[in-house]
Amino acid sequence: MTTHGGRRSAWGAVALTLALATLVPLTTGCSKDVDDALGYTPTTLAVDDLRAKTKSVSSQIYDMIGIKGGKTTEPGPGISTCEEDPEHLILSRHPWSLYDVPQDDLKQGFQRLREELPKRGWKIVEYGPNKSAAKTLELTADSTTERYSVNAELHVDGPASETPKILVHVVSGCFRAPEGTDLNGVY
Repeated sequence: MTTHGGRRSAWGAVALTLALATLVPLTTGCSKDVDDALGYTPTTLAVDDLRAKTKSVSSQIYDMIGIKGGKTTEPGPGISTCEEDPEHLILSRHPWSLYDVPQDDLKQGFQRLREELPKRGWKIVEYGPNKSAAKTLELTADSTTERYSVNAELHVDGPASETPKILVHVVSGCFRAPEGTDLNGVY
């Protein structure tokens, strides 16, 4: 798992979850080797459609947190290629944070997220303090209906220089780009 200064990165946790998760099978034509490596057959989705789909999933996560009036970071979802077939497969990542609200609101929002995810078709696969020095509360969940995972961290009660926030990282599984799509510079 990826670490940064002894702290597990959100992407590392989400990537591991995606690699290990058994999600709803989706079908389309794809080589057997890639299908075997992924554990599923990727469906075809245009780059802009994947970006919009990921933005929608992030919005659902934001709504589950249920904090109004805070600030969120920009930009929106990014697209990159999947290492299993970088000439044809893409995935989307959307890291963002919610901040500029009282710590108690963040704590309540994080608890709401933990409670709402299972009600809305997500399976929590990891929950608890992470391995950072601060023992940051973290959760990772996989959608049971779509090829998405989310990792969220609650950053409160940390160093005075750190802004209290909820860090969220939404990541998709791999999708096949339509034939003829130039995947150079889709990030």
